Amino acid sequence: MRALLVTSVGVTCAAALTLPLAAPALSAPAAHSASARPPSLSPESPGSGPPSARTEAAPDEANEGGTLEVPEVPEVPEAAPPRTGETRAAAVAGSTQSLPLEPLAAPSDRAVGPAASGQGLDRRTARPFSLVGVVWDDAEAELHGTVQVRTRATGGTSWSDWQDVETHNAEHAADLGSAERASGAVRGATAPLWVGDSDGVEVRVRPEAADPQHPAAVPLPEGLRLELVDPGADPAPEPAPAGRTVTPAAFAGNPVPPATTTAVPEVLTAESAATSAVNADLAPLGATVIPALTKAETEEEAAIVAAGAKPYIGPRPKIVTRKGWGADEKLRERNFAYTKSVKAAFVHHSATGNNYTCKQAPSVLRSIYRYHVKSSGWRDFGYNFAVDKCGNIYEGRAGGVAKAVLGAHTLGFNTNTMGIAVLGTYSSTNPPAAAVTAVSKLTAWKLGLFGANPKGKVTLVSGGSGKYSKGKKVKMNVISGHRDGFATECPGARLYKKLGTARTSSAKLQGR
Repeated sequence: MRALLVTSVGVTCAAALTLPLAAPALSAPAAHSASARPPSLSPESPGSGPPSARTEAAPDEANEGGTLEVPEVPEVPEAAPPRTGETRAAAVAGSTQSLPLEPLAAPSDRAVGPAASGQGLDRRTARPFSLVGVVWDDAEAELHGTVQVRTRATGGTSWSDWQDVETHNAEHAADLGSAERASGAVRGATAPLWVGDSDGVEVRVRPEAADPQHPAAVPLPEGLRLELVDPGADPAPEPAPAGRTVTPAAFAGNPVPPATTTAVPEVLTAESAATSAVNADLAPLGATVIPALTKAETEEEAAIVAAGAKPYIGPRPKIVTRKGWGADEKLRERNFAYTKSVKAAFVHHSATGNNYTCKQAPSVLRSIYRYHVKSSGWRDFGYNFAVDKCGNIYEGRAGGVAKAVLGAHTLGFNTNTMGIAVLGTYSSTNPPAAAVTAVSKLTAWKLGLFGANPKGKVTLVSGGSGKYSKGKKVKMNVISGHRDGFATECPGARLYKKLGTARTSSAKLQGR
């Protein structure tokens, strides 16, 4: 069967739409033809830009196919020319610098050829960036070796120590044979690494050293490039209705005081309107946060959005929407992709490092999003949800937080599952209790919508991965770690050990 693609833009093509903050009556969207993207000539990144829109569904031989879900988009008034002071500027777009690597001189103590000496870039000044990664041409090629970077803080003079970049990242990807994987835009890539506001960089990529059993070092992949990602500015705070006090989207660990502002029209692009409209049952159009509900309120709501959720479902947690963390909706492919159900949740760590504050988490997300789309060639942010170290929960891949959105997070098991990325690296660092609690809350609610027991088992069919061959039936925990579906270290040994706690807490929140 097929994982279905659904157009996310059902409104007239326009640069921007002026929309009220409260959701108006919804109507079915008009048909919108997806147009393929020509090869990009942008200097930002080879083939940069969102993957071309696809009108056919990806083959899904591993699991049951999905059901067609068309997002509802509200009828909106025609955009009026903005008047000075009446519109809030959208968050300044980020950028990507893509630099081809150069051969490095072979170490003096190694009599090796140029392939084994590695590639890299000497110290250099660059436009400001906050996240780095290395990509290469062939998505099927693996980088057998090490990648290290060091950076200079913007405006500073000292350089950081060398930092390792996780090279084994192919397992965080769309399934083999899927439309996303076969788009022609996907490239091989390391995990991204958050380095903070920087304007200087040095990188070295070394192949694995030869040994008696492997006398020749495995050559590095072709087309290695260093990606320097600037997440752009944080989104502007939400306005309040005239004379009312409103608290802008606040994050745990970073309280924001109430502010009184003058009401102004909300300006949403067509892409932003479509992304928000698929959450219209949960929050007003243009909302930056989907508010938390009590268990009773959640059960009442579930009767509308997911009839099969009763009697076991956890209270809906607060979720920061894509608009809340400042996603540029023009980056992603305009279609949404759905699968039939959500039978399991795979927990990941982002492997981006732990050197971020909770206030910076939206910037980290925008950087990863841009790296996934512009650098790696994916259709959208790979994970369905993200969780930061303070326990804030974020909407990930577009399509609706209560829907079965097809992600690109666990190679071979993206169908009928969801992926949750805990921001950070938890191989040798314990995950914060707030993050584990957030995973419990999120899974209690989302798995409950689809009748899944967090402490139960489920049989999934592999779409092909480094651990299970295509078509193999695999029995797993309903809440599993990425390593359960693929031979990988993810989600890190320390986070993986906490999954038992997450399962128990999630089930308890469901009332089991």
